[in-house]
Amino acid sequence: MNFIYKIKNLLLFINLILVSQFIQSQPAGYYDPAAGLTETALQQALHDIIDNHTVATYADLWTHFQATDKKSDGKVWDMYSDIPSGTPAYTYIFVTDQCGNYNSEGDCYNREHSFPKSWFDDANPMYTDLFHLYPTDGFVNGKRGNYPFGTTSSPTWTSTNGSKLGLCSYPGYTGIVFEPVSAYKGDFARTYFYMAVRYYGEDTAWPGSDMVTGSQLKPWALKMLMEWDVADPVSQKERDRNNAVYAIQGNRNPFIDNTSYANLIWGSLISVSEIEEENPGIKVWPNPADEIAAIEVPELYGNTYQLRIINATGMIMIDAIVSGNHVDIDVSGYNPGYYIIILTGSKAVLSAPLIISR
Repeated sequence: MNFIYKIKNLLLFINLILVSQFIQSQPAGYYDPAAGLTETALQQALHDIIDNHTVATYADLWTHFQATDKKSDGKVWDMYSDIPSGTPAYTYIFVTDQCGNYNSEGDCYNREHSFPKSWFDDANPMYTDLFHLYPTDGFVNGKRGNYPFGTTSSPTWTSTNGSKLGLCSYPGYTGIVFEPVSAYKGDFARTYFYMAVRYYGEDTAWPGSDMVTGSQLKPWALKMLMEWDVADPVSQKERDRNNAVYAIQGNRNPFIDNTSYANLIWGSLISVSEIEEENPGIKVWPNPADEIAAIEVPELYGNTYQLRIINATGMIMIDAIVSGNHVDIDVSGYNPGYYIIILTGSKAVLSAPLIISR
């Protein structure tokens, strides 16, 4: 039986490699039913497009990871241990280093439900949906448990790559959270956006958590992940993974394919009062803006700043030195979408979301 099982997995893996060679991007017309829609209408349309995916078995995930999460050196791409700009403390070999038991970091890798399985009561098809399942270090996975993602300024534990566990420092929640490294925050944000769309209307029985109601993000978490989405734009890693999962499941993550979808669905939920509450030192109005966005900064932060505005793909729209505590920005030439304003001065670095809507 073991021999037959190994042959089955080998054939499955070869098939995935062959299929993935032909599927390098979204098929023509894939998102046509969502064209021109916004808010819940867009969420429903995207749900209908990516619904009813081919469901994998839990055992087959080990093999699927070899197509979805392999680095250029053939090692496991573990976002809980990887250091994109440096050398990680340990790496894993597929199959050989599968968990198993573990006692510390570097022992083995397992199958992480980045959207914890207890939040949907261990039910299918969520249980094996590859868009939120990743190979990760078993020990770090255990530390994360089913805590929400978040940011913490007072970690009680830090992994070898800088992931943290501690009380949440992001406004709106004070419980324990797990903070991944900044290089992968956008990956997890778009993972959660996928879950909110894929299971839209199918989540009434889910227990949920302090981060989600069913599959839908609670306000504090939505604002945080919208910021993560912009600060860490879509990478080639995500595009390749999207194609690989599409070869297996037959559906895609819309938020990797189209970076404007998150703002078109949820951007209107971020109000000016919420933005000012999160950033008491900087005010932006009107927000959403159409032609002119006004930025005001209290004098206590200084008088001269480097101003940057970054769009949803990470492109810098403005990079200039500005003076004064009130600046008017012409945004009439900007495409509708979600942007981040960053002001760097001698006394502080301030940021705020900016929404362009017409």
